[in-house]
Amino acid sequence: MTVYRHAPQNPKGEGIHVEDFNFWYGDFHALTGVNLDIAPRKITAFIGPSGCGKSTFLRCMNRMNDLIEGTREEGLMSLDGNDIYAAGVDPVDLRRRVGMIFQQPNPFPKSIYENVAFGPRLQGVTSKGDLDDIVEESLKRANLWKEVSGQLGKNGLALSGGQQQRLCIARVLAVQPDVLLMDEPCSAIDPTSVQKVEDLMAELAPTVTIIIVTHSMQQAARVSDYMAFFLQERAGEPATLIEYGDTSEIFSRPRDPRTESYITGRFG
Repeated sequence: MTVYRHAPQNPKGEGIHVEDFNFWYGDFHALTGVNLDIAPRKITAFIGPSGCGKSTFLRCMNRMNDLIEGTREEGLMSLDGNDIYAAGVDPVDLRRRVGMIFQQPNPFPKSIYENVAFGPRLQGVTSKGDLDDIVEESLKRANLWKEVSGQLGKNGLALSGGQQQRLCIARVLAVQPDVLLMDEPCSAIDPTSVQKVEDLMAELAPTVTIIIVTHSMQQAARVSDYMAFFLQERAGEPATLIEYGDTSEIFSRPRDPRTESYITGRFG
């Protein structure tokens, strides 16, 4: 049974609401019975062993799994009170509102400027002055402006791994998302860049809802306000949400023995 403790309350209907959510890859039932409310403008960390459905669930939030043939879902997942799987919802528009950062940085083979300007151009922004302002503001929000302001024509692929990841964050921020999904964003970058990305998350959280998948208990403890523990107990069975609540409470007083075993390193 899922444990709720100090779960965020969203009286205005803001944030992400999930109710009895299930997901399948073809005949494989990957996730079952997930219920939680993700608070707006906070950082929520998804933890759990490999293969427990964390990334699958994350991708459900901007319907990236729609791109995989044979997937299907049941239950409710809503953003600010609107069912994101309802008929008529445009997944492309949803992905503008719910941006995603992947494990491996994936800048386009274009200049730094064109990487950031790409989304606004698709949205119809044509003014050079407006694009200049968006690029500068987005790079500043991603804590990258000081490092690249004099070389905006440089190919994004020529940046370091950590800079590439922050460039990808700037590219997402340029279209002003409400939610930022981060799938192990620090696993492929150096420790100094990890610190910069974590600092960036803290700076963005007052204005953007952030959800991060991480295998690092230390990172979850450092950056998140809330934490959700997922687990697949037996191979072939669907994974589910075991415990969810305030990060400090889960680390100090986990209610479920499986949660305690995982965060203390006894498995996973």
